[in-house]
Amino acid sequence: MDSNSGVGGKLQQVMGVTLEPDLWRHFFLPLDWDSLKALGAARINVNTVDFIPMKSNTGQASDWDFSQLNQTMLPALDAVGDGAMFRIVQAPPFLSAASSDASGSQFVFNDANLAAFAQYCANLVRYYNTGGFDWGGQHFQSPSSKHIAWWGIFNEYNINGILPSQYVQLYNTVVPAMRTVDPSIKFVALELADWHVLLEDPRNNLPWFVAPAASGGVNAPVNAASLHLYAAGQQSASDAQVFATVPTYADDIRYYYQELRSRPDLANVPVWATESGVTADFQVNGISHATGLPFVLDLRGSDAFEAAWQPYLFSQLAKAGNQMMLHWSYSDDRQFGLIDETDNSKYLSYWVQYWLARKFPWDGLTPGADILDLSATETSTVETLATRSSDGSVVVMLANHAVHAPSDNNGPGDPRTVVLDLAGLGAFSTATQLTIDANTDTVNGPAEAPVAPAPRMTVTLSGYGVTFVTLRP
Repeated sequence: MDSNSGVGGKLQQVMGVTLEPDLWRHFFLPLDWDSLKALGAARINVNTVDFIPMKSNTGQASDWDFSQLNQTMLPALDAVGDGAMFRIVQAPPFLSAASSDASGSQFVFNDANLAAFAQYCANLVRYYNTGGFDWGGQHFQSPSSKHIAWWGIFNEYNINGILPSQYVQLYNTVVPAMRTVDPSIKFVALELADWHVLLEDPRNNLPWFVAPAASGGVNAPVNAASLHLYAAGQQSASDAQVFATVPTYADDIRYYYQELRSRPDLANVPVWATESGVTADFQVNGISHATGLPFVLDLRGSDAFEAAWQPYLFSQLAKAGNQMMLHWSYSDDRQFGLIDETDNSKYLSYWVQYWLARKFPWDGLTPGADILDLSATETSTVETLATRSSDGSVVVMLANHAVHAPSDNNGPGDPRTVVLDLAGLGAFSTATQLTIDANTDTVNGPAEAPVAPAPRMTVTLSGYGVTFVTLRP
């Protein structure tokens, strides 16, 4: 038998989703908050792009408008309370210039703009957490009594025209300004776009950040360090190429920890994957941002391929010590979403997230389940993850990422039969099995069925997908 690559220790990885409020959802379709609450996401990250609340800097009250942003931010606070996160994606428009590829804007980095950006960020904290602020003779204050505990500082600076040394300066300026307003808040640093080329490679960014504080490194508090993981830059990548990125991303998590631990004051900072998805490409007026050709939607982000890829990524990152994984995004198209942005119907990807959150829960505080060593007859194309909870129950996850043909692009996958050796895990009186694959009902989700526990159990996967076997004493 092959041996599972489990590293032991505790499984400490919180599941969550990102919300990106945009014009389509606000003007055409209310978000299905009931389905979001039922999902069981421990974290909700609100990623603001379309609705940056500061419109200009004239000193008049019309400079600020939180009304559209709050249609998403306030229900998110209601849904998860302290689990809500606000990512300050970018600076207001008057501090930015159009990017060279016309896909957005980039912060114009200079001392004056940096000071103005810090003031903007501090006012966001005042608005949501400390009774508001006055501007142009008007008082701006959140109508919610719930505060935002977590704040992400800038989005993917490494592909948005900011150098690693400049980001450290930005972080060291903005964070103290925000903490002066509310010393209780916590910060997510870096938010790197992770791709192994030039400035997108973490190895070309982390050394600047973790340099000694007296030598230009970070000197403001860091409560989490984050990265964004997308397996492909465009839809044309083959299934094999997409799956091949997963172990490299686990290595990047390990690299993050290696660099953070080079400084005693950063040694206990957790690493979070605050975005994850099969493909990062998006369209600008129907044209692919990656290729300049007509955009092609990648359906692998929400179908049976996702039912293999996301659990595979979840397991590999958890074994590397990652402590949070957020899916991009909740309500969106079939490339990115868990539910359909046009009618709120559920994709298969919704049920993948739903069951990962239930089979491997962690509250971010108490010790997580033990990661077990498990023997199985196939581990090269089937990812196995086994955990034992405090009640003695064991969950075994098997994610089949076997590719049928090297050229497949959203192919069916290849069937696999796996024999699990459970003899060393103890005696179990009951067991259930739940499978998510191409045959799963996306309206009602998969059905969990009883199976007979045994020292050796055989699990068959018909193609891309994931199976959870739960054993109880």
